[in-house]
Amino acid sequence: MAALGAAVPTVAVAPDVPVLGRLQDGLWELRFRDGSPGRRVCWHDPWRLIQLEHPDLACDRLVIENSPDAASVQYTCRGKGYGRTTIRRESSQLLQLETQGVAGGLPFVMTGEGRRVGDCPTTARPQVVASTSRPD
Repeated sequence: MAALGAAVPTVAVAPDVPVLGRLQDGLWELRFRDGSPGRRVCWHDPWRLIQLEHPDLACDRLVIENSPDAASVQYTCRGKGYGRTTIRRESSQLLQLETQGVAGGLPFVMTGEGRRVGDCPTTARPQVVASTSRPD
């Protein structure tokens, strides 16, 4: 008889989420509805939008909702926090975003809009390029 409950290492795999493939890569500006400073994010991997507060971490992901124009993903970054993000695509250059969870031991909640504003600077790696605090 095989032993039950044997520990099996898991690998963070990016599940197929069609809405992410329908967004253009490049430089995006995220504006948050609570008035907090916006962000400019440069990416070639739209999964960065799912884990805004946990960038560059390999996290376990569970897709809750998955359609061509919307997705909700819950993720857990062992020992680093967790989150749940919902993205709704309005066009290849415009999206609505809601994310909440815990990062650095503190809760976070962000709701806002993302717009593609251009190509990434040639020297920029996928990352947060700058914070913006322009009024609407």
